[in-house]
Amino acid sequence: MGVKNLWDILESCKKTLPLHHLQNKRVCIDLSCWMVQLQNVSKSHSCIKQKVYLRGLFHRLRALIAVNCTIVFVTDGSIPAIKLSTYRRRLNSGSEVTQDDRNLQNVTSLRRNMGSEFSCMIQEAKVLGMALGIACLDGIEEAEAQCAVLNSELLCDGCFTSDSDVFLFGARTVYRDICLGDGGYVTCYEMTDIERRLGFGRNSLITLALLLGCDYSQGVHGLGPESACQIVKSVGDNVVLQKVASEGLSFVKKKRSSKKQGAVSKCNNNKENSLDHDMNVNGSEHDSQRDDQHLQVIDAYLKPKCHSADSDAVHRALAQYPFQRAKLQQICAQFFEWPLEKTDEYILPKIAERNLWRFCNLRSTSSDLGLKLPLHKIPVKCPVSKISKHRKVQGRDCYEVSWEDLDGLKTSIVPADLVERHGISSTESLGFFNNQSIDACPEKIVEFEEERAERKKQNQRKTRPKKSEKGSSVTEIDLKLQRLLLDIELESSSVRNASFSSNVEISESRTAAPEVDLTNQDLRLDPKSSDDVSCNEVGPSTAKSEVIDLLSPSPPRQSRIVSKFPKSNGQCIDVIDLSESETDVSPEHERKARELRLFLASIRDEIS
Repeated sequence: MGVKNLWDILESCKKTLPLHHLQNKRVCIDLSCWMVQLQNVSKSHSCIKQKVYLRGLFHRLRALIAVNCTIVFVTDGSIPAIKLSTYRRRLNSGSEVTQDDRNLQNVTSLRRNMGSEFSCMIQEAKVLGMALGIACLDGIEEAEAQCAVLNSELLCDGCFTSDSDVFLFGARTVYRDICLGDGGYVTCYEMTDIERRLGFGRNSLITLALLLGCDYSQGVHGLGPESACQIVKSVGDNVVLQKVASEGLSFVKKKRSSKKQGAVSKCNNNKENSLDHDMNVNGSEHDSQRDDQHLQVIDAYLKPKCHSADSDAVHRALAQYPFQRAKLQQICAQFFEWPLEKTDEYILPKIAERNLWRFCNLRSTSSDLGLKLPLHKIPVKCPVSKISKHRKVQGRDCYEVSWEDLDGLKTSIVPADLVERHGISSTESLGFFNNQSIDACPEKIVEFEEERAERKKQNQRKTRPKKSEKGSSVTEIDLKLQRLLLDIELESSSVRNASFSSNVEISESRTAAPEVDLTNQDLRLDPKSSDDVSCNEVGPSTAKSEVIDLLSPSPPRQSRIVSKFPKSNGQCIDVIDLSESETDVSPEHERKARELRLFLASIRDEIS
């Protein structure tokens, strides 16, 4: 429980921090508090039978492992003699203890019932933690007191507990709650914030415990948290415990009496003074009887029975233990009925991320010492084999990473913003692990960027050149065809004009006949009958569409055929058939046709 109403008093100092705030930190966990929290979530018999509380613990631990948070379990030891009355009251024993009971030091019979359900839950949690490489420190008495000692001695960066009296034992950083949803966060209380905002030091908090009630004292009846805070502030943190040691809690009644005297009338004030006088007298007698108890409470908070910072038990707890994959698979199969693959799927990617964090820290420390070794010269092998590809997982930028010799884990998806929250911009991070990867393995990032750029170039070579080659070849073919056809048409046109002009001159010299329109006369070669050439009569009705086959041999030379064109007056005009003229089969025409045939043949060869 801790100190009554203390969490409400400290509410203004509460901070909500993202889970990665615990990155690369060592934290002590009051295991009993965590198990109580997880048990309260699943109190039903079925949930307890299915060990839902243990699954919740497993997921909390794997989330902390992923950010390279070193964890130390701390369990309760013997119940302090001064706490026996409170403990029995919580067990609803209905019997109060005597002063002799409070002075008992050997409370093994009440330490913990190792056969109880809760004690079995603690043992299961310790076994699970050992498989994950988490050490456990069994406290001499209070677990939160042992956590506070480790924190105050700077052996850990903070402690997880829901007992508010951890501040009274000397803790500086306390994490009360942890949540894995929405990316994960923790609620944190710093002693520096409490001192700055509220003006309460450790001595003031111990005094509040005496006034409001705690595990070691029932407090002053009828005194609320606001009044208690005002009284403690008025005395001051430096002298408040000395005042309690010298006067007991009688100064509290004097403070309350002075407030009443300023708030009531003179008549009522006299009556109140007489009542307060009686209360002060009785209170003084009562406080004198309990001075020893107050001193015991102060001594219990200032000098808790814990393992010292240089003890062997603490050294063993702070040592680094390996992850036991086979042991964890066995535990998960026994407790959760998970197949081996499911256990690996849950924990191996987190272990891989933790190993990368440790490698990052190693390389960063070496760099700070001036040893900027290349990746291949570092004695510890980099856990990252290569960066495979960029991925999107639920809208988050991630990367698929190949790992190096990690218990069968080949690849896993890692968030790209693992360290981005530290304020490193994406341009400085090269797009992967940001500050982490820059210190850990920048060479892998360079390889990934180079491979990705090379793949882009290869894709461009495979796709774009085909389109350009195809377009250029088609354009070249079209240009050649147009050029050849234009040359042939120009040559044929020149021959036709020359023949027509000579024909007209001959006709005009013979007779003055009207002009003859030879453009309507269509004279062509028939590829099917190259030997049989006939003269077509001039007229639009006799025109037919025929095709010249340039692949066939050139037709043999024929003599010019002159046809008679009748006139209205009975005279005839001689017309020369230009299609059979010698100019049609001139060497130039043969050369053009041969060139066209060769060009078409080359196109067929390329297509085939």
